[in-house]
Amino acid sequence: MDSSIIFLLAIMGLIGLMFVFLFATARRRDAERAADASPSIEERAEAATANLPVPVGSASASGRELERAVALERRGGQVATPDAPPAPVPMPLDEEALGVTRRQVLNRGIVATFALTLTGFGAACVAMLWPSLSGGFGSKIRVGKFDEVMEEIADKKEPFYLGAGRVYISPFPKEGVEKAKAVQAYAAVLEGYDQGVVAIYQKCPHLGCRVPWCKTSQWFECPCHGSQYNRVGEKKGGPAPRGMDRFAATVENGMIVVDTKTVIPGPPIGTNTTGQESEGPHCIGAVSDH
Repeated sequence: MDSSIIFLLAIMGLIGLMFVFLFATARRRDAERAADASPSIEERAEAATANLPVPVGSASASGRELERAVALERRGGQVATPDAPPAPVPMPLDEEALGVTRRQVLNRGIVATFALTLTGFGAACVAMLWPSLSGGFGSKIRVGKFDEVMEEIADKKEPFYLGAGRVYISPFPKEGVEKAKAVQAYAAVLEGYDQGVVAIYQKCPHLGCRVPWCKTSQWFECPCHGSQYNRVGEKKGGPAPRGMDRFAATVENGMIVVDTKTVIPGPPIGTNTTGQESEGPHCIGAVSDH
């Protein structure tokens, strides 16, 4: 299994564990607060009977009350009935019986926010580590039919540029293949060279600027610091440490396919398989090596 997929699965698993932990913590805190706030059965019974009056004639009636009752009976009077006991004071209901409290809403809102944030982070990781989902840069890209691409390059006198792959497609001359085989940096791209195609990464290996094509000189010329490269990306001048980086390219069933998943470092300084020199004025200006 690819290491990037393993890393992605590990991140998603960590996100799931963090969500479960946060949810369980919030539920446990809610339960503890509800238990602390709810009165016990003994407390409820004591509160319910605390304010009831003591009935006359009961075992717990006072002596004065008994004397008053006996005196009224001797006079033929009626024994005063005690007032109806006041309604018991309602006890606060259990928080769980009342429903979701404000604190619970806040806790669950925080958990939901964390979950959404982590989900967004996981989605970003998927987009970064699994770019082949979109079929763009970082995957194998079908550029177009070989004959049509080469015809367009010949008509416009400039490499074919594919923005989705950040790549220039340029023809590789047959006479340069044998020289390329002697360059170790070309080992991973020789198949495409044999088929007459080279895929060049758009970034300058010096500081990463995009290198445009100069129609007058028929070279790649970097506008940032003046590095220059021939039509197959071999360094001709400027501060760049090597030739332009490239991708493995092949012709499959008449279609040019470029694997942009792996950037292959460009050839070392001094490599010149094509012998192509400047064919006109430079767009940036000649810059000596330094």
